[in-house]
Amino acid sequence: MLNPKIEKALNQQVILEAESSQAYLAMASWAEVQGYEGIAAFLYLHSDEERMHMLKLLKFINERGGHGIVPALKQPGSKLKSVKELFQQVLEHEILVSNEINKLVDICLKEKDYTTHNFLQWYVSEQIEEEALARKIMDKLKLIGNDASGLYFFDRDIAGLSAGKQDGTDKAA
Repeated sequence: MLNPKIEKALNQQVILEAESSQAYLAMASWAEVQGYEGIAAFLYLHSDEERMHMLKLLKFINERGGHGIVPALKQPGSKLKSVKELFQQVLEHEILVSNEINKLVDICLKEKDYTTHNFLQWYVSEQIEEEALARKIMDKLKLIGNDASGLYFFDRDIAGLSAGKQDGTDKAA
């Protein structure tokens, strides 16, 4: 049976993963409207991944005898000024998610719930990858600066990152 304190914390993470999916969906829509097809494809895929993270948590909670709660969501912001601002928000958000996962791991250790602790290790590893990818993207955007042709090539190249994740080659690595 799932400890009620851990169940509550896991359901909070469900909310965060669902909000992440919505935020990336809104960013993808913005990028698509701005003509950044590659960035949009990358973010649509990222939105789908966050939804899968949410579903994985919900199923785990239910399998452990808890009740995974499907959250109501607020509409995410959709006003962005630039691609750089968009990816800065992605990086900051991934850092937030990492911090929340770490808090969950800490709760599991304090409550001696080693099964949930073990389950969460996948999320810990995933967040290491997500933060590294967001940092790599920000580094590329810093190199590009305000160069329009650089941004064109960045948009084209980032579409390759999303294609790599879809076909399992993970070109981001």
